[in-house]
Amino acid sequence: MRVVECRSHRIAALWLLFLLAAPVVASEQSASAAGLRLYGTDATQFIEAPRLRTDVRIAVSGLLARVRVVQAFTNPGDDWVEGVYLFPLPDDAAVDHLRMRYAGRVIEGEIREKAQAQREYEVARAQGKAATLLDQQRANMFTTHVANIPPHATVEVEVEYQQQARWQERAFSLRFPMVVAPRYIPGSSVAADAVGDETVGHSAEPMDDAAAITTAVVAGADDDFNPLSLSVELDAGVPLQQVDSLYHEITASRLSASRYHVTLAAGSVPAERDFVLQWRPEASAEPTAALFTQRWDTQHYALLMLMPPQASETVASVARELTLVVDTSGSMHGDSIEQAKAALRFALTTLQAGDRFNIVQFNDSVYSLFNAPRPADARHLALARAYVDGLRAEGGTEMAPALRRALDGRTSDDGRLRQVVFLTDGAVGNEQALFELIAQRLGNRRLFTVGIGSAPNALFMRHAARHGRGTFSYIGAVDEVADVMGRLFRQLASPALTDIRLHWTTAGTEDVVEQTPTRVGDLYATEPLVVAVRSPHPTSQLHVEGLLGGRPWQHTLATVGGEDADGVHVLWARRAIDDHLAGLSLGADADSVRRAVLDIALQHHLVSRYTSLVAVDRTPSRAADEALQQRRVASRLPAGWSDHAVYGRMPGTATTAPLALVLGLCGVALGVWLRRWA
Repeated sequence: MRVVECRSHRIAALWLLFLLAAPVVASEQSASAAGLRLYGTDATQFIEAPRLRTDVRIAVSGLLARVRVVQAFTNPGDDWVEGVYLFPLPDDAAVDHLRMRYAGRVIEGEIREKAQAQREYEVARAQGKAATLLDQQRANMFTTHVANIPPHATVEVEVEYQQQARWQERAFSLRFPMVVAPRYIPGSSVAADAVGDETVGHSAEPMDDAAAITTAVVAGADDDFNPLSLSVELDAGVPLQQVDSLYHEITASRLSASRYHVTLAAGSVPAERDFVLQWRPEASAEPTAALFTQRWDTQHYALLMLMPPQASETVASVARELTLVVDTSGSMHGDSIEQAKAALRFALTTLQAGDRFNIVQFNDSVYSLFNAPRPADARHLALARAYVDGLRAEGGTEMAPALRRALDGRTSDDGRLRQVVFLTDGAVGNEQALFELIAQRLGNRRLFTVGIGSAPNALFMRHAARHGRGTFSYIGAVDEVADVMGRLFRQLASPALTDIRLHWTTAGTEDVVEQTPTRVGDLYATEPLVVAVRSPHPTSQLHVEGLLGGRPWQHTLATVGGEDADGVHVLWARRAIDDHLAGLSLGADADSVRRAVLDIALQHHLVSRYTSLVAVDRTPSRAADEALQQRRVASRLPAGWSDHAVYGRMPGTATTAPLALVLGLCGVALGVWLRRWA
C-alpha cells in the first residue's frame, strides 16, 4: 500500500509538471503562429497591447533642427489599458514639449521633478483620467506611459525636441534613431579577474534600473507592424550640391538651391534602423563659421560653429601603439560582425614599420591576440588577419574587462602615440560605470569609438569618445567601411588642435560668460569647434588659442550679427546638463550635480535624468468600477540582428526560457522515476 502511494505521488508530480508546461507551450505557439517571436513580454500582453503608429516631422534651419514625434496608441481590445513604450531619441536631443491629444482635446505637458511627475501621473491613472508621462531612462532612451486608453480608441502623444546637425567631412548630417536595441545587463561593471589572455567577469548585484531599460521585443513581424513615417523640411541656408539618405530610400523635392522637402519613398517603413539624412553644400558655400543667437528670459544665448584651419603636415612618421578592440557578443551577430571585421582589416593596412599593435575581442570574456602589443611586421600582421577571419559573434557584452585590458595603465616614455579604436554596437546598460572607468584609466591614450550596425548606442559612442579625448564614427553598412575608417585614420595621422582656450568679450565688463562645454576637448582633422554660451549681454568677440601639431595657434572672430533662431537656449541648457553629468565620472559631488541639473532643466522645461514631462486631462474618462490593464508596447529588433543570437544568451527574457525550464524539470523527474522503478 505504501509503495503504491509513493508511485501515485510521483506520477501526480509528473502530471503537475506537464500541466505547468502546457500554458507555456500554448503561449509560445500563439505568439509564433504568424512567425512572431516575443521577448520581454508574453503573448497575451502582446495581443492586447496598444498598436503604435509613429510620424516624425523634422524642420532644419541652417545648423538647427526642430523635431516633432507623434506616437498614436490605438487600443484594439475591449479593456481599458495603459500603454508603456520604451523608445529612442538622439542622445543630444533637448526634449522640451509634450502634448496629449485625446477625444478632441489637447493637453500640454508640464515639467516636474521626476518623483512629483510620477505621483501626478499615478493619481490621474487611479482616477480614470487620460494621462501621459514622459521619462528619460538614458539621454537617448525614453519611456512613454499612456494611462486609460479606452477600448478601440486612439490617443496621440506628441514629443518635441531641439537638435543640432553634425558637420563632418564637408557635409551636414542628422540622425534619427528608430529602435532601442536590447541592452545587455552585465554581471559586473568593474570587477574582473585576469587569467592568462582571458578576463572573466563576475556576477554582482543587478542594476537598479535594469527593468526600466529592458524593452519588449517582437521578431518576425510583418513590415506593417508599428510603422514609422518621416518627412524633413530642409532649409540649409546655403546652396546644396547633394541631399541623400544613407540607409533609406527617399524622395527629395528641390524647392530652391538651398531648400528641399524630403519624404520616405515608401511612405512608411519598419522602425528597425537609424535614419540618417546628409546634405552637402556647394564647395564655394562650405562654412568656415556659423553663429546662431537668441534672447530668452533676460539672458543672451549663442551657438557657434568654427572650422579651425587644418595643418598641412601629418604625424605619420611618429610611431604608434594601436589597440583595436572589437565587440564579438551575440548582438553583433550577422551584418554587424562582418562590418566590424572589414573595419579591422582596413585598420591593419594603416600600420607602418615601427608601429606596434594588438587586437582585443570581448563577449562573455575578453581575449587578446597577443599578451602585449607586437611590432607591425609581416609575421604579426599575418597572424592578425587570420585572427580577424576567425572572429564569431556570440555571448554577452562584458565591456568593462575589455576596457581594462585596453587601458591597462602601463605607460612608457618611448614617444609613441597610444590610440585605442573601439568597435561595438554599444548595446549595454551600464554606460555610466564605463564612462567612469575610461576617465580613471585613460592616461596618455586616446580612445576612438566606432558604432557598428543598424541601431548603435549613440550615447555610449559620443560620451566614451568624449571621456577618451577622441572622436566617434558610425558604420551602418559594409560598403561604408573604407570611407569611415579612412576618415578615422586620416584623423589619427593628422595633428590635433589641443589645449584649446576660449576668451569671450561682451558689452558688459563684469559679465560672466557661461560656456558649454566648459572645457573644450581635442579637435581632430575636419572637426569643427562647437560651443554654446549664455551671458547677460550679447558677445562681441571670441579669441581662440591652442596648439596645432604642438605649435601655438590663435584666431579671433567677431560674434556680432549672428542669425536669430528659436531654441538656442534649450541647446545651451542640454549641453550644460551634459557638462554637469560628465563631472560624475570625475568625482563630482552627486547632490551638487543633481541640484545644478534640476535648476537648468526646470528653468528650460527640459526632460532630464531628474525631471519628467506629465500631461493630465481634467475629466475622468474611465469609471471607477472598470479595471485598467497595463500593456507593454513591443519594438522590433534592429535590422540585421538575430533574436536567437541575442536572447539565447540572455536567460529570462525570451518566452522559451520558462518552457525550457519546465521541460528540463520534467526530464529530470522522469529520469529519477524510471531509474527508481526500473
